[in-house]
Amino acid sequence: MTPVIEQSKTVTGKSAIITAASRGMGAACARELAARGYDVVLMSRSEEIHALAAELGGIAMQGSSDNADDLQNLVGLAIEKHGRIDAVVNNTGHPKKGPLLELADADWHAGLDLLLLNVVRMTRLVTPVMQAQGGGAIVNISTFAAFEPSARFPISATLRAALASYTKIYADEVAKLNIRINNVLPGYVDSIAQDEATIAQIPMGRQAGKEEIAKTVAFLLSTDAGYITGQNLRVDGGITRSV
Repeated sequence: MTPVIEQSKTVTGKSAIITAASRGMGAACARELAARGYDVVLMSRSEEIHALAAELGGIAMQGSSDNADDLQNLVGLAIEKHGRIDAVVNNTGHPKKGPLLELADADWHAGLDLLLLNVVRMTRLVTPVMQAQGGGAIVNISTFAAFEPSARFPISATLRAALASYTKIYADEVAKLNIRINNVLPGYVDSIAQDEATIAQIPMGRQAGKEEIAKTVAFLLSTDAGYITGQNLRVDGGITRSV
């Protein structure tokens, strides 16, 4: 059942929710969106999230994107403070890695909560809010391996392929409500250092800067991308081979 969220009558500017925002791509997205004038509402498991929110003039709570109650509290916090939600960045942590047949059922269930149900739950929460205010935009941080599966990331690659299907179905469902959703598919980002052999596979010869990913996310959330929805944008330095 879709939750009912009462909106405040006070609306000031645009607000953006960013999950897993204390470091890496999440923090870079928070900084980029704050610099573009969004009031940021941040969540992370780490208490460091409060310092980042203070730095950016935003608000934050500790919690995890794989926890349904935390997501509901985060959306409630955004509505309580700003009265609207214009943008959502569904970023998350990393699921367990390992040999495919050694991953237990519990690992796959944890991955489902972390990589797919996080978006399913968030869209349930924010859709009525965005519909009431006349629109909004959502970006999910996915992976280059969603369409070229890698044995290095079996749970991530499998479930983010499912995320692509969900994103397209949802995009079609809400397009006439002026709500857009897209996935960003990063390659190897500099927030996690890679070895020389991995970097040698990247045609650009380097890892992405996390700020580059953040700027792509900000573009997809902006009116400049107003006719883009249901897409999976690779930001991978050319590492994927399919056309």
